[in-house]
Amino acid sequence: MPHKLLGLSGALRTGSTNRLLLREAARLYGATDYVEADLNLPLYDGDLESESGLPEGVNTLVAQIAEADALLISTPEYNAGVTGVLKNALDWISRHSEKPMVGKPTALMSAAAGRAGGVRAQTMLRSCLVAFRPRITLAPEFGLANSSNEFDADGRLMSEHYTASLTTLMDTLKADVARGQ
Repeated sequence: MPHKLLGLSGALRTGSTNRLLLREAARLYGATDYVEADLNLPLYDGDLESESGLPEGVNTLVAQIAEADALLISTPEYNAGVTGVLKNALDWISRHSEKPMVGKPTALMSAAAGRAGGVRAQTMLRSCLVAFRPRITLAPEFGLANSSNEFDADGRLMSEHYTASLTTLMDTLKADVARGQ
């Protein structure tokens, strides 16, 4: 039975290299049921929550996380940290009564224009995830530098080095999922 992977991109842009990276990671993972979450949520607002409860998009996201066998999270680096989009999604998820990320195998990665590939955002992301208690896959840190020039027309990584590193990360995630079943 294929594993269910849920991708969370810290970038909303349709053509984002972080979205491409998530899709390439899912492909390298192998036979999977891959879904990309919609993080286009309203800004967290306690008044909105008090008046209307959690937005339907948040409930959908929490259900998707709960149903997934593993999470893939990719974020660009904005001003040495995670994007507001990703942090906002985490803020909303934290307000739900379910805690769907606890023990969930999770692979972190980043794609950015800079030469460090967004790895500072991953450091901040790890700190933000502590309260959620996912099982973060420990494998090579994956930061895709100069990301707009690293994918071919089909959305595949062109560099053997990056492909090998991402494959190692996905193989390690797959082993983490197998250990938890």
